Amino acid sequence: MSESGDVDGERDLPAGWVWSTLEDLLACEPRAITDGPFGSNLKSAHYTDSGARVLRLQNIGDGQFRDERAYINLAHFESLRAHEAAEGDLLLASLGETLPRVAILPKLDEPAIVKADVIRARLHPAVVTKWVYYALRAPQTQVRTSALIKGVGRPRLGLAAMRSIPVPVPPLAEQWRIVEMLEEQLSRLDAAVVSVEASSRRVRGLRAAALSAALESVGDSPVRRLADVLKEPLRNGHSAKATTDPGGIRTLNLTAVTQGDFSDENTKLTVADPHRVRDLWLTRGDILVQRSNTPDLVGTAAMYAGDNGWAIFPDLLIRVRVCEGVLPEYATLVLQSRDGRSYFKSRAKGLAGSMPKIDQSAIENFRIPVPSLDAQKRVVAEVQEQFDRVSRLSAELDRARKRSDGLRRALLRTAFNGCLVPQDSKDEPAPRLLARIAAERAAQPKPKRARKTAAKPPAQRVADVTAPEPTTAPALAVQQEFEL
Repeated sequence: MSESGDVDGERDLPAGWVWSTLEDLLACEPRAITDGPFGSNLKSAHYTDSGARVLRLQNIGDGQFRDERAYINLAHFESLRAHEAAEGDLLLASLGETLPRVAILPKLDEPAIVKADVIRARLHPAVVTKWVYYALRAPQTQVRTSALIKGVGRPRLGLAAMRSIPVPVPPLAEQWRIVEMLEEQLSRLDAAVVSVEASSRRVRGLRAAALSAALESVGDSPVRRLADVLKEPLRNGHSAKATTDPGGIRTLNLTAVTQGDFSDENTKLTVADPHRVRDLWLTRGDILVQRSNTPDLVGTAAMYAGDNGWAIFPDLLIRVRVCEGVLPEYATLVLQSRDGRSYFKSRAKGLAGSMPKIDQSAIENFRIPVPSLDAQKRVVAEVQEQFDRVSRLSAELDRARKRSDGLRRALLRTAFNGCLVPQDSKDEPAPRLLARIAAERAAQPKPKRARKTAAKPPAQRVADVTAPEPTTAPALAVQQEFEL
């Protein structure tokens, strides 16, 4: 590729740099880049409790390797050696909302292969792996790669497209200088993010503590079953197919209750029959409880505070309407308390592999302290005051998190514009480096193609195909050790 040029509005590359592709930077060995096996080569029956690791999409985080474990037996691993991954290899997700998504494989205690939708790339030892790793994460790469992505509902970057991802290549010495500077600055950002996340956990704890303290003040009040303070029977919602018809029925999704955010963003239009859902329109003060979700979220409750008749609720939510002697705001707080969350988690049931569920009886049998209306109002006011303070803290932490993300993108953008570290005219220009790699690749003997033979009669046909010999990982001594 050319040494300079304006790609998607980006500045020309600095002197000594050159545009390349991921394929140009691969090791000079067979199957330097490969995707995982598909179809019958890797089925659920092959998985075991130990053996060789199977690297899946969930192992590739946003720039980091996630130690999610799955195994196949070692005998089957031997038949799939062509898909083997080793320490220092790049792992790229070919499926997902953000592409390319990349991680560097750390040292594992077991051999490993990649699965379908994961691509393993082994780079030439004369290229700094971490440089390519950071280049694939840079905002410029995300923009350029977007044109290679196929599919709408399931965005995909196939093996051929992955090979053609453009990568800016500086001189080798400059690659090392930039990586060193990136590591130093990103480590500071990572430390700041760890601090922000720790603060976020403490803030969530403050919210729960404030609620528990307020409810303790009414601990000696009469306790009643929720069924005894209902204005009307509990009601499950109704789910229907989504539609783009503006005349469709607006329906909440579970996220509205999980986040307590009843906005357009957490709704969809559906083809629900208006007559069938005529009694499901929400009114202000309705309490909604999730009857099915993950173990941590099942039973989550939130109070609807929007306009009457704005939306209906889906089948996975149960509507609670309390009588005049109980404030819906107060009842919601009791349902959201630590005791409430523990109660619903203990009552949730489900089959293996399915989301746990609660039924209406679990909600009806929930016990709620019922003080006077004045006491309920006092609890609601106290908790709201504390929640407002916690919300302000959360907003500050969110802003800090967004600033960190923005700084990370700016740092990567600057690095791949050639503006992060000084250049040295004594460095060997990158085109010479790529020329040597290309010459080495051209000198490699071409793999011999198997001669086609006439098909044997069915009775004599070979049942299995011998697996290819394992490939040898390139020396990585010149590259920095990647640490999680």
